[in-house]
Amino acid sequence: MQMQTKTQNAPWTILRLLEWTSVYFKKHGVESPRAAAEILLAKSLDLRRIDLYLRYDQPVVADELTRFKATIKRRANREPVAYIIGAKEFWSMELSITPAVLIPRPETECLVEAALSHLRAKEEQTSVFKPQSILELGTGSGAIILALAKERPGQFFAACDISPAAIRVARENAKRHTLNDSVHFFCGNWMQSLKTNGLTFDLIVSNPPYIRSGDIDGLEPEINLYEPKKALDGGPDGLNDLKRIVRTAPAYLKAGGKLIIEIGYDQKKDLKKIIDQEGCYKKVAFIRDYSGHDRVAVMTLAS
Repeated sequence: MQMQTKTQNAPWTILRLLEWTSVYFKKHGVESPRAAAEILLAKSLDLRRIDLYLRYDQPVVADELTRFKATIKRRANREPVAYIIGAKEFWSMELSITPAVLIPRPETECLVEAALSHLRAKEEQTSVFKPQSILELGTGSGAIILALAKERPGQFFAACDISPAAIRVARENAKRHTLNDSVHFFCGNWMQSLKTNGLTFDLIVSNPPYIRSGDIDGLEPEINLYEPKKALDGGPDGLNDLKRIVRTAPAYLKAGGKLIIEIGYDQKKDLKKIIDQEGCYKKVAFIRDYSGHDRVAVMTLAS
């Protein structure tokens, strides 16, 4: 990668770097090239994005330029920005992100909103505050459970993941947002770690793998080359883990408790059949994301 122009002897200022990098990223098929350039340059210079425009004519020195060029190469190879800078914002929280976890998506905030709506409704039903118990399955970075703990303090929060590396990331994020005393994280393969302790929950939430195995290679390079396959692959029909959660959750839900899960945009019909076959849920509803796709399934365990 040669950062050369006709004005090669001119100093590399912040604005000139942003303009050059935006063009370079566009040629390499990088989505939102200007935004990517801004985020990576701000990180390399230890500045806020707004500072780039307040200091647009500031020269970039050699070691800063070296750091920035390294990030440009990684992004041009389609590595996600979140992995390059090690962070991603979700629910107004900046979270540490590593290749051990999925990068939180905006559509997952719809799941958080659904869960918060349920928790608020439960609180309003009683005149005396009674802590509710919430479990997240497959927590990854901890984005969902930490958003809930941030908004509804005083509840009992627990979250599991099969990956020890993911649990380390989630615990780091909890500490980062002073929520480490609010959430109990543990390693486990869905419900298996809970078989002998008799715990039941008012609410179980999950964003499980739901992409069809055969579709993964056709996804954007940022996803199929970099994000953890185990957190994406939902089996041949994408329903493996969704089925498992729907079928096993009743044993761990209190009567009247809710299961709220994220699903693929085209899985509503198939999942509704699975839910109906179980025969133990009522008030089944599907919530659309900001793009109008069915994204969240909500169901209540019959009393």
